[in-house]
Amino acid sequence: QVQLAESGGGSVQAGGSLRLSCAASGSTYSSYCMGWFRQAPGKEREGVAAIYSDNGAEHYADSVKGRFTLSQDNAKNTLYLQMTSLKPEDTAVYYCAYDRSCDKDWEPYYWGQGTQVTVSS
Repeated sequence: QVQLAESGGGSVQAGGSLRLSCAASGSTYSSYCMGWFRQAPGKEREGVAAIYSDNGAEHYADSVKGRFTLSQDNAKNTLYLQMTSLKPEDTAVYYCAYDRSCDKDWEPYYWGQGTQVTVSS
């Protein structure tokens, strides 16, 4: 089992920044895919960003490219999502996700509990 602990959500005005953290613990994999999804009220869940450990490949949703950036602290098994130039449409519950691999139709096996991000105009 893998446990994911998220932190860093909150409220910010449009144009502001937030950094989300996700710490993985338990039976973590040596090779893995880790990333973030989000779900806004009344909308479907969407993938935001993900990174594959083997080659460091990063993927971002078009809606966040150039504004959101992934980074990792491998010693702490922690993934960060730096969010800048936030927009009201970024408001959602953000979920950390983890699995052995991922593709464009990724359905992660492990999920965090979610952290709320609210961007006011």
